[in-house]
Amino acid sequence: MKLIEAKEKDIPLIQDLARRSWESAYVGIISNDQINYMLEEMYSEEEISKHLESPSYHYYLIFDENNDSFEGFIGYEHGYEEGTTKLHRIYLVPESKGKGFGKGALDFLKKKLSESNDRRIVLNVNKENNAKKFYESQDFNVYDEMVLDIGNGFVMDDFLMEFLIHD
Repeated sequence: MKLIEAKEKDIPLIQDLARRSWESAYVGIISNDQINYMLEEMYSEEEISKHLESPSYHYYLIFDENNDSFEGFIGYEHGYEEGTTKLHRIYLVPESKGKGFGKGALDFLKKKLSESNDRRIVLNVNKENNAKKFYESQDFNVYDEMVLDIGNGFVMDDFLMEFLIHD
């Protein structure tokens, strides 16, 4: 596995990986209308470009060297809050789950904290998403809950999770 920093030319690939992942991960959790709405809002070319232009926001593509294929991506933001990196996005295509790519990407992110002054990683995970168990297995803990109106009559009903760097 190799993580490759995403560039502007990779936006269509990120959009494709997001759609493939979301269509699997969120079926039965949120409606198809909400999936489409969130993908259009969060993964528009304009939105991803804005992230790529920000010095604190980073996208990396997860590349499987054995199969010469892209398996997913990770998007995070250093300095989201004081001392905190926000893991905004980590998505894998369905056929790559359970192969260590998610753990490898989180390990990569934990190492990237040394490039910032951050000592904590936070993320949101839908309350019905099985990914919560994965995050718990990687030493993340629930510290709060949140229901967020995202527009168009949709809400995100999430657990807020954190990982703390210990000296």
